[in-house]
Amino acid sequence: MTEASPFRCLSSTFSTFRFNDEGNATISSKEQKQVEETVSRCYRVFTSSLNVYPDVPLLDRELHTEFLLKGLKHLSGSYQCLDSSRPWLCYWILHSLELLEVPISEDHALNIAHFLGKCQDPEGGFGGGPMQFPHLAPTYAAVNALCILANITDKVFDVLNREKLYSFLMRVRTPDGAFKMHEGGEVDIRGVYCALSVARLTNIMTKELVNGTVDFAVRCQTYEGGFAGYPGLEAHGGYTFCGVASLVLLGHTERCNLRSLLRWAANRQTQFEGGFQGRTNKLVDGCYSFWQGATFPIIHMIMCTDDDDQNLSASRWMFNQEALQEYILICCQHDYGGLLDKPGKSRDHYHTCYCLSGLSVAQHFIGGSLQNDIVIGSTTNKLRPLQPVYNLSLDSVMMAQKYFGSMKLPGKDPTSAQLHT
Repeated sequence: MTEASPFRCLSSTFSTFRFNDEGNATISSKEQKQVEETVSRCYRVFTSSLNVYPDVPLLDRELHTEFLLKGLKHLSGSYQCLDSSRPWLCYWILHSLELLEVPISEDHALNIAHFLGKCQDPEGGFGGGPMQFPHLAPTYAAVNALCILANITDKVFDVLNREKLYSFLMRVRTPDGAFKMHEGGEVDIRGVYCALSVARLTNIMTKELVNGTVDFAVRCQTYEGGFAGYPGLEAHGGYTFCGVASLVLLGHTERCNLRSLLRWAANRQTQFEGGFQGRTNKLVDGCYSFWQGATFPIIHMIMCTDDDDQNLSASRWMFNQEALQEYILICCQHDYGGLLDKPGKSRDHYHTCYCLSGLSVAQHFIGGSLQNDIVIGSTTNKLRPLQPVYNLSLDSVMMAQKYFGSMKLPGKDPTSAQLHT
């Protein structure tokens, strides 16, 4: 009997996973077939290299590290379009480096923190760059970046004004418990997640801050099972992560239709490519390796509290972890470092961060005291595990909790207003 291949893309039935439009071609079906063909070429190259390089697929740590460290020092003119996303660039690069376990010097950490301090508005919150209006998205990115840097020195937290941060969060809060991305800005579930995440990490979450927020988040779950950006809209991978993670941060996961969510999320993993799509009938994209992939550890964590569910695995998440790793390692690595959306696309720090984050999720099963690593290819592919709700390493989350945990809420009696779950 022939031993089965450890790689899904080498199985005899792999070609049967290709999309079938049943003779009714559309623009979407043509694009899907084009993507499958480019992915198929990547898998064919991989197959032909197996006899020469038995450790493939290989995560090219050296090239990715070079790409990331270069981005911390200098960015080309093509990055001008991200001038309002500079804290995001810091977070994407720093989180990628922490997953790769690349050390950063204390001087470098303090310099980055100093820059982030310049992005902080005098009245609270962080803007996309120095002297820009405060916005919840870069505020989330800046706080996460500081949590990563705090593993090197907790002096980086000196730049953060918690009292003003709380004031900013209260200003962008809406009467129904949602959050505007900035003053006068749009309202959606991203704002809820960003606000709750920074409030939890810095220990400034109060009953006043989150009054009505659970109800808004629950209304964003759609008939499909995923979450939309706003009640009544279409379910989407990024919004789904924000929605279910928000309910975890609020301590009200019982309000989520978990079975419906699991069905929707499981169906977003593409059969042929192995990666995830963001919405129904959309193309695979490497960034959803995290946005969709991280939903499964969160679902697992919630279901572990259900005493009636005796069939829950104690060693795997409820998606094909090997298939996702194959897609990322074989199809999403750029020849000169960095990771990407799909074959043929350009590399960037955003996709590098979320491809590596998804790869980490796919490699590590951590459930309470149980741990199981599933790493395909070389053993050097193994990344640092992460905490899926915050998308930070476990050490970064614990560092923030240790540093801010004993601090009282600015201007409040901590026994009367602080929220604990």
